[in-house]
Amino acid sequence: MKEIKPKVPSIAPSSMHVHFGIPIPKPIRVKNFSPDEWENFIEEWATSLESAYAKVRRFGGAGDCGVDIAGFCTNRGFEGAWDNYQCKRYAHTLRPSDIWVELGKIIYYSHIGEYTPPRKHYFVASLGVGTTLEKLLNKPAELRERFKENWNGYCKSEITTTKQLELNGELLSYIDDFDFTIFTSKSHVELIDAHSHTGFHAVRFGGGLPARPNPAIPPTFPTISESRYIRQLLDAYGDHLGAPLRDISALATHGALERDFQRQRERFYHAEALRNFARDTVPEGTFNDLQDEIYHGVIDVTDSKHPNGYERMKATVAQASTVALTANPLASVTKSQDRQGICHQLANEDRLKWVTDDE
Repeated sequence: MKEIKPKVPSIAPSSMHVHFGIPIPKPIRVKNFSPDEWENFIEEWATSLESAYAKVRRFGGAGDCGVDIAGFCTNRGFEGAWDNYQCKRYAHTLRPSDIWVELGKIIYYSHIGEYTPPRKHYFVASLGVGTTLEKLLNKPAELRERFKENWNGYCKSEITTTKQLELNGELLSYIDDFDFTIFTSKSHVELIDAHSHTGFHAVRFGGGLPARPNPAIPPTFPTISESRYIRQLLDAYGDHLGAPLRDISALATHGALERDFQRQRERFYHAEALRNFARDTVPEGTFNDLQDEIYHGVIDVTDSKHPNGYERMKATVAQASTVALTANPLASVTKSQDRQGICHQLANEDRLKWVTDDE
């Protein structure tokens, strides 16, 4: 008999643990994905490859010739350098017996000229690659011999349904000359690390968004991309003054308005920084949804009666600061300046207008 004494947690308990329990490590979560979750995860992960290749395409199904996800190094596609990612979901870790036919497809179809041999062929498995296979992948000479030994049992009748493929003649010579060092694997840690650089990671695994970089300081001279919302601001100021303002140089004699103009530009750049941040950290469309929330939160104020366009703009921007954004994935990193700046993004698209025809 011995005293019952649970181990002390390796991490300090927090209020989050009380509410949600100790987080499940990401590799364990990947291993427990359902078939649909695994497919979605792989689709998300594949977007991380786009920065490394000229183009990335997913194949699969009948006639894929052993190609699952192809990363093409040039616009020549299969005629140039390319890498293959074979993504498998089994109820066990990947074994040598699971890959013989996959090796056979790559070797046979490159032999008959369907494509050039890939530069690298990665095995990606839902439960990971077993130790036996991992060791074999690191012994290319032994892998070649084991592959030939298993040809009749796994490849002869399984690569194509149109004929039996005998291991002799030119095909055997091709295998003997084939570079078996191209066959390797990707671990769950490598998959998750790559996935963390996509916009899907925070939504799938949680843990919050990374810290936002500081927004850019507005340049002295506005860019072309600012032209419409700046024109709207100048029209609003002119409506307030009772005289049109031709360009921003006209603000030099109106100190209060010039300072307001600088503030509005800073807010616009805050919102632009949030747009760029969202592009890399959350799914596509999330920032557009945020803009829509702001729009619906301020439009009643914008459409109300105001003495002039300047007062309409100020009232709209003030209202934007109060809009609750709890449902949007970007809510935790969105500041008041972002909400206000989104008003100018909307003005840049003429979804909001400061000076109306009925005033």
